Amino acid sequence: MDQSGRATSSIWGVIAASSAGTLIEWYDFYIFGSLAPILSQLFFPKDNPTAGLLSTLAIFATGFAVRPFGAVFFGRIGDVVGRKVAFLVTLLLMGVATTLIGLLPTYEAIGLWAPAALVLLRLTQGLALGGEYGGAATYIAEHSPEGKRGFTTSFIQTTATLGLFVSLGVILAVRTTLGEDAFAQWGWRIPFLLSIVLVIFSAIIRMRLQESPLFARMKAAGKTSKNPLRDAFLNKANWGIMAKALFGATAGQGVIWYTGQFYALYYLQTVLKINFVEANFIVAVALLLGTPFFILFGALSDQYGRKKIMMTGCLLAAVSYIPIYKAMDAFAADPANPNSVMLSLMVFVQVIYVTMVYGPIAAYLVELFPTKIRYTSMSLPYHIGNGVFGGLVPLIGTSLVVMTGDRSAGLYYPIVIALVTFSVGMFLMPETKDVKLWEEAEEKTSPD
Repeated sequence: MDQSGRATSSIWGVIAASSAGTLIEWYDFYIFGSLAPILSQLFFPKDNPTAGLLSTLAIFATGFAVRPFGAVFFGRIGDVVGRKVAFLVTLLLMGVATTLIGLLPTYEAIGLWAPAALVLLRLTQGLALGGEYGGAATYIAEHSPEGKRGFTTSFIQTTATLGLFVSLGVILAVRTTLGEDAFAQWGWRIPFLLSIVLVIFSAIIRMRLQESPLFARMKAAGKTSKNPLRDAFLNKANWGIMAKALFGATAGQGVIWYTGQFYALYYLQTVLKINFVEANFIVAVALLLGTPFFILFGALSDQYGRKKIMMTGCLLAAVSYIPIYKAMDAFAADPANPNSVMLSLMVFVQVIYVTMVYGPIAAYLVELFPTKIRYTSMSLPYHIGNGVFGGLVPLIGTSLVVMTGDRSAGLYYPIVIALVTFSVGMFLMPETKDVKLWEEAEEKTSPD
């Protein structure tokens, strides 16, 4: 029961079921990125490895670019039919797409049809993830007690990093068990095929969930939106909020997330030339150590405010990225014998920035928008910020290093975006930690 006596599901059961499914979706989405150096050799001609890697990173980025469309499509379903239905469908769609990638013939077998099919399935993954996050974050937030929303939603925030960690762990386990040759020939398929087992398990758990009590109350009273796309996108005031949420929160959060985790991994592998297994191990250790800080900063945001913590993370990242990566250069001066402990520490510092900007952001976005268009409205700026601004970090960063020969060039893009977000967020964005979601519902459902 919540403070008003309304029946609700156990918050910990809600968190567990929502987070498990979202973790699996992130695992599915990031397996592709974690295996990009290998996929580039399998799905593109081998005569130009650099072009193959950049092409694979471009396909990786398409999954991010299409996420806003998934946010709009599934956001409408979530705001009209219900949160539970939308994020159950996205889970199944992601699982099917990921499993099919594990079954694809390679370039040697079917030529250009191989990368074409890879693009199609990657787009499907992006659409699914575009609908997943907003649903899961909204679902948990609408079950959460007031004053604890940053803490409870922070668990969903751990799933993106844990999904990446699990993807790296599975890849390392399979690679170590099979050996390099067998993994390159067919073993790379196993992490993709494992998805179907994980998805079935999670779908069974999610099917047992009840609808969000706040959404159910609004729907029973006839106060939900019949056309959330119109209400969200033809409303100038709401457009203003979404635009500020993009440039004052999610764009900076997106580039920091992908710089501190994916770009760091690519940098270790493709710039510093550290071997595949050790590079993945370095990043995996940093992710494991950093994950509890999502919950810490989410909880602190309930007390001190979401905006202060997120903006501090943006500023710290912007001013320290270049020194951090120069230190990584020094610790990997001999690629055959790198200082793995210090390299893990350098990645860990970047992951701390990720937890500062990402831990509080689910609660922050939920609190910015009204219940009847929340799923649609929060999903769009989140997935543009992460999917477009953030998802392009590995491609833009790697391309700039290749084009200029300057190892620091890949950092200019995330630094600029982080500074823009800091400026917009500090001066134009409100603090939301004191927003009362149920009070809004009572106002909307009271008699005229």
